Amino acid sequence: MPSVHGPRRARIAFSDSAAKQLENITSEAEIHALDRALVVISVDPDVGEPIPGDTAGPQLRQYTDEVEAVRVLYFVTALRTVVVVAYIEV
Repeated sequence: MPSVHGPRRARIAFSDSAAKQLENITSEAEIHALDRALVVISVDPDVGEPIPGDTAGPQLRQYTDEVEAVRVLYFVTALRTVVVVAYIEV
């Protein structure tokens, strides 16, 4: 019997600096924009573009949503958890 649910979404976690940024968001529009971007990333963690850099750690990626004017920097762990390093409004 086929599954009724779609593919499993990635879990989203925040670094300390990203959590600090979240505390400062008060605008409903900014919250909505960030939520939309996080949903996209949780459905497809590879959607963002790789950021060139050091290969010692996990590959840092950036996702930019031009419609909502949001950029999110993140990396994906081996267990497919998305760790948001920074939320940056474009």
